[in-house]
Formats: sequence, structure tokens, C-alpha cells
Amino acid sequence: MSSLQSEMLVEQKVANARKSTGAAYVIWFFFGILGGHRFYLGRNGSACVMLVLWLIGWVTFLIPWIAIGIWCLVDAFLIPGMIQEHQDKVRQQARLEVAVLQGNPSL
Repeated sequence: MSSLQSEMLVEQKVANARKSTGAAYVIWFFFGILGGHRFYLGRNGSACVMLVLWLIGWVTFLIPWIAIGIWCLVDAFLIPGMIQEHQDKVRQQARLEVAVLQGNPSL
């Protein structure tokens, strides 16, 4: 397989795994306090923390909700970077897969 074909395969995999910025913001708007946008972007650990903090807020009367509100506002600015990180991770994984297919796992 030529290097052009390899790069086309990598970019096709990246395009197939691409996350939508618009969808991320819609999920953030409706389910941000529950960590929905983070689940969508593959950040399951921090999404679970947000969900647990939201549930704890029902018991402790709003204290964790303030933290989640601030976290959600910050995430509004971080979503494009999270999407870019996801694409970079997919690209790196795809390049490794192509290298293994070519018999050159040193990449």
C-alpha cells in the first residue's frame, strides 16, 4: 500500500469517527449539568463525576450544583479543544493500525 493510500485510509477513519461540534453544544445545553456532552466526547470519567455531583446536589442542597454550573460554563469554551483531541487520538490510532497492516509497527 502506498503512503498516499495509507494517509487516505487514516483520514477516512478520522472522518468516520468525527464528533459534531453542533451536536456537542446541543447536548451541553440540555444535558450539560449531567455530563452528557462529556459522555458524547468520550470523557466518561469526568462525565461520571459530573453526574455523581449532580445526584449529590439533591442531598446536600445545591452546593455541588454551583461547582457543576461553573464546570459547565468552562466546558462551553473547552468543547472545540476536546473535539480536536478526540480527532488526534483517532488519527494516531488509525496510523498505528495502518502501520500494523503494512507490517511496520514502529510508527
